[in-house]
Amino acid sequence: MATNPQIKHLLYKSHNLCPAYQLRYGWAGWPSRGAIPTIPAEAFFQEISELWEKDGLRLLEKNWGTEHISFTFSTTPAVSPVFLAARVKGRVQHALRLGGQPIKFSRKLAVRSIGRNTREIVEGYIKKQIDRDRPADPRYEEMLRSQTINNQSVDLSQPFQTGSGRYWYNLHIVLVVQSRYRMGWGKEGRNIAAACREVERENGYRISTLSAMPEHLHIALRGNVDETPEDIALAFQNYLAYAMGGFRLWEDNYYVGTFGEYTMNAVRVSR
Repeated sequence: MATNPQIKHLLYKSHNLCPAYQLRYGWAGWPSRGAIPTIPAEAFFQEISELWEKDGLRLLEKNWGTEHISFTFSTTPAVSPVFLAARVKGRVQHALRLGGQPIKFSRKLAVRSIGRNTREIVEGYIKKQIDRDRPADPRYEEMLRSQTINNQSVDLSQPFQTGSGRYWYNLHIVLVVQSRYRMGWGKEGRNIAAACREVERENGYRISTLSAMPEHLHIALRGNVDETPEDIALAFQNYLAYAMGGFRLWEDNYYVGTFGEYTMNAVRVSR
């Protein structure tokens, strides 16, 4: 798990947490040359789906054409985009080779995060958190607003390019304060926005929007494609707890969900 090297003792570890999550990804691959073989029989997909289940991937949709193949998966928080890309490509190539229809995919692979809502809706929802639940005390409201992040230079509609392909890896993370205690973010030097920027800098994330509410925190970001959603959520939980005083700041859970330019409904319509 990526986190600040100064933290000697991790307060939050994966085996102690009960996260809520909704993680969906689209994978698309193109042949390096020639056409894609004819779509295999259903038994092919049943066998390969069982192997993917062991990898933490559940096949939801498939689209097999002559020029490209695309799949949609749900995953657990322990699956990174890079791992997903490699396992999908490797298992398809291996299964087709065994079936006498070898194919070699080009490096122009694409992995795209998909959500129940689009990027525009998710970012807009986070930006409006304080307006939706405005505190009675205007001074407290102003303090909450001082802890928001709205970085317009971070465009989550754009992919991150690596040697293995293009990745859209957008996550919505929600952390809840222990016992729903009402926090005074910004008091006594406890600047939650500054601490989140430190996590961002240390781990190569890009935060587009962040809202600190009295008892919970919303973050929309682009993750490091080598890291799992679990890694990223734990990095924020542990470093922020450390930065806020070294106590168990958060509940023993978190929410993490993918989002992007498309929803599952759009994926199904495009088939």
